[in-house]
Amino acid sequence: MAEITDVLEALKGVNDPELGKSLVELGMIHDVDVTGDKASFTLALTTMACPLKESIVNDARQAVLALDGVEDVQVSLREMTLEEKKRIWPKQNEQQKKEGVALHLNHIDRVLAVMSGKGGVGKSSVAAMLAVALRRQGKRVGVLDADITGPSIPKMFGLQGAPPAGPVGILPATTSTGILVMSINLLLPNEDDAVVWRGPLIGGAIRQFWGDVVWGNLDVLVLDLPPGTSDASLTVMQSIPINGVVLVTSPQSLAGMVVRKAAQMAEQLKVSLVGVVENMSYAECPNCGERFDVFGPSQSIQTAKQLGVPMLGQLPLDPELARRCDAGEIEAYKADEFEPIADKILERASARASTPIF
Repeated sequence: MAEITDVLEALKGVNDPELGKSLVELGMIHDVDVTGDKASFTLALTTMACPLKESIVNDARQAVLALDGVEDVQVSLREMTLEEKKRIWPKQNEQQKKEGVALHLNHIDRVLAVMSGKGGVGKSSVAAMLAVALRRQGKRVGVLDADITGPSIPKMFGLQGAPPAGPVGILPATTSTGILVMSINLLLPNEDDAVVWRGPLIGGAIRQFWGDVVWGNLDVLVLDLPPGTSDASLTVMQSIPINGVVLVTSPQSLAGMVVRKAAQMAEQLKVSLVGVVENMSYAECPNCGERFDVFGPSQSIQTAKQLGVPMLGQLPLDPELARRCDAGEIEAYKADEFEPIADKILERASARASTPIF
């Protein structure tokens, strides 16, 4: 029959993935008991909101079940006291302070930035639809809202309230379908509050959203960049390893001119261009199905040719999308036209990410 010492010895082989030490060494195991073929113990977590909670509990349970004579393991959970947290809190090294305290916990396969150059072309709705489309494919998806002064991502997903703080970094909010989201609007007392910040503060916030947020394991992280080629976009392209930039425009020649500036910025910073998405291309009559070029003939194909990238697709001006976004229900929007666009974006995204300079 297993003894208490055997249980503790087994749990020495189970590490907290955030803190990098065994559960026993960190003082997270309490009230160990063995009665017959049943073992039990209490696991004290740094926070009950820990995103890796289930993984830690499962690893601990399996380690004890592997002992001879143990047929059942009961694990109780509690949160550490303030004193217990102070004893185990790791000192972050200088590189972690520079790059982000949670960066070592994140494993993100692809980072896709959505950029417009010009405001008012529906860049954020395209970023949100991309995240939704990829999530519907079963991918693990996050959205980093880098539009600090004009954030709209939380509203589209129906998110409110500050996300919880984890033991190492900030935990992102989670949408109804499991998309992880971080935005400055989640941290404001009121969603209508203005963020009146100069460039360095905006850049600092974006770097924190990348390095201090516990994104965990993601297949794709979608970045919603602000319009233009200002400090915020520069910070993103210099600080985050991006696999590709998706350019969003509208049919007018004016929008095409401004999106070419954004493309030029990406090329100068050696960030791969994925292609062009034309938003608000046309409106469709709900009665007869006739299409109307509300903003005139499309100039986007010519823009894509000038940039040497493909035209990924054209999206309609749809009142249903506006209604869903206003209601925080973008995940319920059908978006049939966007599914093939999302496939093309993922297919064309560079396997090699750009190199941050920090």
